[in-house]
Amino acid sequence: MSLGAAHPPLDLGPYVGKTDPTAVLLTRWSAGRDGTYAVTAEWPRVHRYYTLSPERHGPHIFTESVRQALALLAHTAFDVPTSYRLGWEQFTSTVQQDALHTQLNPATVNLAVTYGAIKRRRLGSLHLTASVTATRGESHLGTAQVRYTAHPPTIYDRLRGRYANVQNACARALPAPPPIDASLVSRLRSSDVVLTTTDAPRTWRLRADTSHPFLFDHPHDHVPGMLLLEASCQAATAALPALRTVPVGFDATFSHYVELDQPCDVVAGEATPSDQGQHQIQVIGTQNGKEAFSTTVTLDPIQAPPACGFAPAVV
Repeated sequence: MSLGAAHPPLDLGPYVGKTDPTAVLLTRWSAGRDGTYAVTAEWPRVHRYYTLSPERHGPHIFTESVRQALALLAHTAFDVPTSYRLGWEQFTSTVQQDALHTQLNPATVNLAVTYGAIKRRRLGSLHLTASVTATRGESHLGTAQVRYTAHPPTIYDRLRGRYANVQNACARALPAPPPIDASLVSRLRSSDVVLTTTDAPRTWRLRADTSHPFLFDHPHDHVPGMLLLEASCQAATAALPALRTVPVGFDATFSHYVELDQPCDVVAGEATPSDQGQHQIQVIGTQNGKEAFSTTVTLDPIQAPPACGFAPAVV
């Protein structure tokens, strides 16, 4: 791939939707003559939210790297104003479990991003489709395919109606209920659990803590997609309590915005095993009787860390 000059904006935060500079994973990007964009991320040895154990990062450190990369490219390569509101319609990813292990030093992750036809609507909205292939060092890390939108403020406010005001939406958010046991969802801290218990089997209530420093780095007018993917991850993990697994694949469709002021139920279906030892579980989120999102989660049996290059993190 023949690349042009790298473009490291002075402050990437506004481009990737983060106000905390320590939450920004990206370092630079460049455009190739073949239409492929190269984005470089740096994963810290220990991430307060995405490092799940001394042995491994969670899969959503890759998801967040992809999210930030696509936001960055929308605002820089395609000149989408930062006032536009980005949102996912569909997200599909796979990640290699061995590429998530912690190491002694921060990890450099290279993302190669290609776009399909970009549709620009008459009133200013854009519909984008991107494919991502990632490597960590010399190893294949994962792939992702994302369909997302970018709406100008006037269109977004019309879509959101009474929820368009971010401050008001956050003020109306339901209080975060007590979380389920963190160990059931492979989390070290109860504050990172996004599910609470219900009386129904394999069913939880979404827990959106608007004070969470990573999931709500800044106010949102609805539950962010990263939290919905994390809820899918945790529900699938909790649905297989007898097995030690790590989620490595996600196929998610986002049908409706999930509002902060109304309960959302998260239901995990029965697990479907494969000949390779994987399990697939469909997780559905419903709000006001409507399906808001659906994610098929693929889980791998947990593997031992590699003998070379592995360094337990202090989390």
